[in-house]
Amino acid sequence: MSRIGRKPVVVPANVKVAIADSTIAVEGPKGKLSYAHRPEVSLSFDEDKKEIAVARRNDERLSRALHGLTRSLVANMVEGVANGYTRKLEIVGVGYQAQLKKANTIVLQVGFANQVVLEAPDGVTVTVPDATHVVVTGADKQAVGQFAAEIRRVRPPEPYKGKGIRYEGEAVRRKAGKAFGSK
Repeated sequence: MSRIGRKPVVVPANVKVAIADSTIAVEGPKGKLSYAHRPEVSLSFDEDKKEIAVARRNDERLSRALHGLTRSLVANMVEGVANGYTRKLEIVGVGYQAQLKKANTIVLQVGFANQVVLEAPDGVTVTVPDATHVVVTGADKQAVGQFAAEIRRVRPPEPYKGKGIRYEGEAVRRKAGKAFGSK
């Protein structure tokens, strides 16, 4: 049995859970999320214990694979609507900077001839505390991570000078570059 799938998802007091057919809807202070799970697994919510349990219908390979996955996705939803998720990026390079244009639209100047304009999807909020830092927040872990990856993809860090957009705390492997030999 899946170790992750066996563990129940504890629901905080400020989160509401509704399970109907093959859909679970979770609502909390940070937003609302819903997920349509596969028929190989079933979800049940215990009102008294405030726990969501994930059970698989049989021991087939696909059911076993979906057991832990569904439990992780539901746990991420509960965590997201209760506390939210944050990804921080930093921009390294002379003249490289980010600006917040209108609500949830970020403008990047990262060494190209033109500025790169990215608009955040629904449920994702972007803030720019200073010109070299970008903070992506939201209730949906997948959407926050995906938009942060799209920002990073504009100019990933290069190995010689380390210039580009990186996650905060990301280690960039540096190369030595050209070595001049003597005659």
